[in-house]
Amino acid sequence: MKRNWEALQQTNEERERIWRKTRSFAGDVWSRFRKKPTAIAGFLIIVLLVLFSVLGPLFTGKSYSEQDLNAANIAPRIKVFETPDGNGWLYITQSMKLLRVSAEGEFGEQLSKLREDSERQMLIFDYEGSELGLYYGKKPYLVVNPDTLVIAKSRRIRNRDYLLGTDSLGRDILTRLMYGSRVSLVVAFVAVIVNLLIGILYGGISGYLGGNVDEFMMRIVDIISTIPLTLYVILIMVLLGSGLGSIIVALGSVYWVGMARVVRGQVLSLKQQEFVLAARTIGSSTSTILFRHLIPNAMGAILVTATMLIPSAIFMEAFLGFLGIGLKPPLASLGTMCNDATENLRSCPYQLFIPAFVIVLIMFAFNFVGDGLRDALDPKLRK
Repeated sequence: MKRNWEALQQTNEERERIWRKTRSFAGDVWSRFRKKPTAIAGFLIIVLLVLFSVLGPLFTGKSYSEQDLNAANIAPRIKVFETPDGNGWLYITQSMKLLRVSAEGEFGEQLSKLREDSERQMLIFDYEGSELGLYYGKKPYLVVNPDTLVIAKSRRIRNRDYLLGTDSLGRDILTRLMYGSRVSLVVAFVAVIVNLLIGILYGGISGYLGGNVDEFMMRIVDIISTIPLTLYVILIMVLLGSGLGSIIVALGSVYWVGMARVVRGQVLSLKQQEFVLAARTIGSSTSTILFRHLIPNAMGAILVTATMLIPSAIFMEAFLGFLGIGLKPPLASLGTMCNDATENLRSCPYQLFIPAFVIVLIMFAFNFVGDGLRDALDPKLRK
């Protein structure tokens, strides 16, 4: 079949037109950021951690400071013994007490103790009119009938009342983990905001004015940098005392040094550009050039540096809490939880592993986001 092909009419304006969808700078950054799986994973982890720490305590129904010594050191997965009538289960606490446990793993009332049989190393409890024996020798177990020494059947079930177990004072680890994550995130974000304000202002002024002003301001930064960071923060904490405010002041007063150096370097490289010379030519003031031209163009490096400072601040807060100079009891933070867990590390290792895992998770998440922002804000990667 014969077809007649005709050339389309095309003007010179259409030939010169670039057929590409226009995109803003923010849209371009987001487009490159979302192409990195680790950055998206880190961002989702941060969002989930924020929801976990802010909204989580509303659903647990427990307080971070509520103590129940009868439920101390209960693991997330517990070993229970069947009752004589087979209608429930009993749990042996570390203090050699018996607690009722439902088939769903929820704790009930405590059985009353009748007497102690020291010869057979048993504690006798009352269960609905009959006697139960608790052998407290090398490996505790439940004896259904103290006379015949029949051992009750046992199994392991999930702890429904305390999903992540309890600590040495019977406090819910899940609830304390939520509050601890909240404290760590608040400390990190507030410290970074303070660092941004001080670091941007200090580094911007130093880099733009240059000369003797720059030399003097940078020598102050060098003096602060020579002091060991951990020693300086601990000294500030000792002088101001324990508490959330003291931690924020301690971190905010020293973490701005790195930000100031980054901003200074960016300003030094940008202030000789043509747009800065044009702004000077039209009579723009120093503050206008600095805050409307130089700082916005250096925002990429500033955001990446701020993102990298957050995990460092979280780790420092956890380290201070682990040393015992962080928050005052009974307030919870990831560091204080790790400190409390060292007493029962061999018998209850989960009390240390859970908050330590959250610390590692937070640090990896922010590092992944910072790495993704660094690539997304790099103009050399724009195609």
